[in-house]
Amino acid sequence: MALRHILIAAVALATAGCSIGPDYVRPEAPVPAAWRTTAPDEAVTWPSPEWWRGFGSPTLDDYILRAQRNNTDIAGAAARVLQAVARARIAGANLLPSLDAGADVARSYTGGGTGSGSGRGSQTRTSYSASIAASYELDVWGRNRAALASAEALVLSSRYDREAVALTITADVATLYFQILELQDRLAIARDNLANAEQVLAVVEARVANGAASPLELAQQRTVVANQRASIPSLEQQLRQAENLLAVLLGEAPDAVAVPAGTLDAISIPTVAPGIPSELLTRRPDIRNAEAQLIAANADIKVARAALFPSIPLTGQAGFESLALSSLFDSGGFFYSLFAGVTQPIFQGGRLSGQVDLTEARYEELVQVYRQTVINAFSDVENALVAIRQLDRQQALQEEAVEQAQLAFELADARYRAGAVDLLTVLDAQRTLFQARDQLVQIKSDRLQATVSLFRALGGGWQDDVASGND
Repeated sequence: MALRHILIAAVALATAGCSIGPDYVRPEAPVPAAWRTTAPDEAVTWPSPEWWRGFGSPTLDDYILRAQRNNTDIAGAAARVLQAVARARIAGANLLPSLDAGADVARSYTGGGTGSGSGRGSQTRTSYSASIAASYELDVWGRNRAALASAEALVLSSRYDREAVALTITADVATLYFQILELQDRLAIARDNLANAEQVLAVVEARVANGAASPLELAQQRTVVANQRASIPSLEQQLRQAENLLAVLLGEAPDAVAVPAGTLDAISIPTVAPGIPSELLTRRPDIRNAEAQLIAANADIKVARAALFPSIPLTGQAGFESLALSSLFDSGGFFYSLFAGVTQPIFQGGRLSGQVDLTEARYEELVQVYRQTVINAFSDVENALVAIRQLDRQQALQEEAVEQAQLAFELADARYRAGAVDLLTVLDAQRTLFQARDQLVQIKSDRLQATVSLFRALGGGWQDDVASGND
């Protein structure tokens, strides 16, 4: 009972101890009042957590769910969360007393004398004891509490990191899927262009046979057909490699992923209206991760500074001992001992002060990392917004270019068949049409990828639930 009272008093004293070190204050970072690329009357909102469903593609939905379930990077990030939680438990153990129980049995033998008349016989004694020992360090300067605070901040950091990894993988899957559809569309255009070139070649061959065209025209058109055929294997290679990369993101073997035939024209383009810029600080997990590491570093400064001051350990032992096991726990056999000491660092060769300098410098480094992360976040949003706006304009202009190129080719082909123009006019119109269609597909893909980039830059609808325990 006496030991219990001593431990209770020690805990109360440690709880009332002081903390040495600066209190954390979020560093200032440049935050714009409004987005440069949006109009003042545009809606202010944030993406849905399942933002990818706005593209209206069940295939994309399936791939993203498979990636979230099987991706190895996400799984590794989740394992790092468990490691951080375990470290926090270890750090928290220093705030509680450590208890060790023990039990002993001792037997001693005393032999009788050998001389006559000694009157002493042999004797065997058996003694029993049971004890419990406790040790505790008074956290007067808050070192252990600061160590726990640092570990808890790193738990949050690991959880934010997991969310950032999941967002990156989700966006990468969407981007790669659109690239695959782009390659499928470009392959279809290349094959259509090859078919057109072969039709023109048939006309040229007929005209050469009738003496209406020269062998030079025939060789020119055969060159066009050969070039069109040569462009197809490269696109097929890029398509297969993109599918293999998609399998990596899904955490599956390459033979398990075969993207069905599709087209970018079947993909919807969701409307994205960015929210208030200042809210981005809590909407992106990478920003919250940078700040959590900053909070942990601030706590580490307190740990390092507290190490400069005395430590006060308390130890105690209590138990029972008896010559008979049946009377071991009688009150007469009770014993206890208490010890309190003070240890003050005197000379450590600059190790402790160097540790303080190290933690303070580390904190200043992370302040700059945090600020840079914030700046990059706002830049990501602005870049995505301007890309979307300009690509919208570019796509409209390119669609007009395709229409005119199609008309020019049809007119040139009809006039060549009628003998009104030479083959060079047809070749030029054919090449222009192919390039215009191919460019349009790439612009459509870039437009979709810019939308994905904006979703990613806005945090993908993520909200900081982990800090409030809703994770």
